[in-house]
Amino acid sequence: MRVTHLSLTDFRNYAQAEVPLFAGPNLIVGRNGQGKTNLVEALGYLSTLGSHRVSTLTAMIRAGQDAAIIRARLESNGRQILAEVQLNRTGQNRAQVNRSVIRTRDLPRYFSCVVFAPEDLALVRGDPGGRRRFLDQLLVLRTPRLAGVLADYDRVLKQRNSLLKSARASGVKGNQLSTLEIWDERLVAFGSEIIDERAELVRQLGEPLRAAYRAVVGADHGPTLSGALSILGADADGEVSLQGASVSATVEPRIPKIQAGASTADVFRSALAGLRRKELERGITLAGPHRDDVIFSLNDLPAKGYASHGESWSFALSLKLASAQLLRLESTTGDPVVILDDVFAELDQSRRTRLAAAMTGFEQVLITSAVLEDVPEALVAHTIHIRGGAVVDG
Repeated sequence: MRVTHLSLTDFRNYAQAEVPLFAGPNLIVGRNGQGKTNLVEALGYLSTLGSHRVSTLTAMIRAGQDAAIIRARLESNGRQILAEVQLNRTGQNRAQVNRSVIRTRDLPRYFSCVVFAPEDLALVRGDPGGRRRFLDQLLVLRTPRLAGVLADYDRVLKQRNSLLKSARASGVKGNQLSTLEIWDERLVAFGSEIIDERAELVRQLGEPLRAAYRAVVGADHGPTLSGALSILGADADGEVSLQGASVSATVEPRIPKIQAGASTADVFRSALAGLRRKELERGITLAGPHRDDVIFSLNDLPAKGYASHGESWSFALSLKLASAQLLRLESTTGDPVVILDDVFAELDQSRRTRLAAAMTGFEQVLITSAVLEDVPEALVAHTIHIRGGAVVDG
C-alpha cells in the first residue's frame, strides 16, 4: 500500500496543500514549526483516527475555521482508493471512500500506517494509558471489527461507573445491585475479548520486537513484553497487590498468566465479585482492560525506570518497527506505510545507517527532518521542502 497524493484543507497551518508522494522513501524537510509533521499527522489520523501529538482533534483544525479536510489517494494491489475525512469543531466528523459515505470508524479498513515520533518515548517511560492505546490501535489495524468491541466496552464501562456512583450516593439499594449484575455480564463479555486479543498480540510481537531491536541497536539486550492484568491483581492505574503485598505500580512486577483451563471471562467475573465492596465505596470499576498494562523489559529489568534514554528510544522505535512487520505479514493490501517523524536527529550515525537499512524493504516510507544531513543518503531520493505551511519544491 502507498499514498500517491495527499491533499489538505484548513488542517493545522495549511490553508491548502497538495503533496505528491512516491513509492519508496519520501523525505519531508523543513525547519521546526513550518508544518512538516502536520503532513504525516494527517495520514496518521486516517489510519488510527487519532493524533500522535494531541488528544483533542479540534487542535488539528486551522485557527478560525470550522472544519478541516484530509484527502488521500491510495494505491493497493493495483486498486485506486480515494479516502477523505472532514474534522468538525462541532458535530460528528464525516468520512468517504471513493465518494461514498462511510462511518468514520471504518477508515482504518482502507489505510494502514505505522507512525514513530519523539512522543513515542512515552510508551516506555509514560503512563499505562499510552501503552494500552498502542496495543488497541494495532489491534484495530489488524482486525478492524475490534474498533466496535472497544467502543462497546467503553460505553458499558461508563454506564457501570455511573451506576456505581449512584449506588454509593444512595447507600446501595437492592434493585441497583441487580442492575449492576447485568452490566457486569456485558463488561465481562466485551472486556474478555479485549484481554484475550491483547494477550495474543503481545505474544506475536515478541519475536519481531527482538529482531527489530537487534537491527536498530546492533546488539541483543533481550527486549520482552509481558501483560499485567488487573483481573489477576495488577492495577496499572492505582496499586498492585500480589500475594498479600501492596506495592507501587511503578515497580511493575511480573503478573502471573491466567491458568490453563480457566477462561478469561470466569476470572474477570470472579475479580469483579471480589472487588464489589471496594467498587461501591469508590464508585469506579477497578478491574478490566481499562486498568491493565504491558511491561517492557531489557535484560530482565523493567525498561521503565532502568533503561537509559538511548535504550528507551531504541525500544520504542523497535516496537513500532515490530508493529509494521506484523502488519505486513498479515496484510492482503500490501505493506503499511511507515512514517518516521523527526527520528534521525535522536540517533547516532551507526543507528541511522542501520535504521535506513531496515526501511529499504517497505513499499513506502515517509520521513520528516529539520536537517537534511541527518538523514542517510539512501532515503533522500524524493525530497519535499516545507516552509510556512506551504510546499516550496519537491
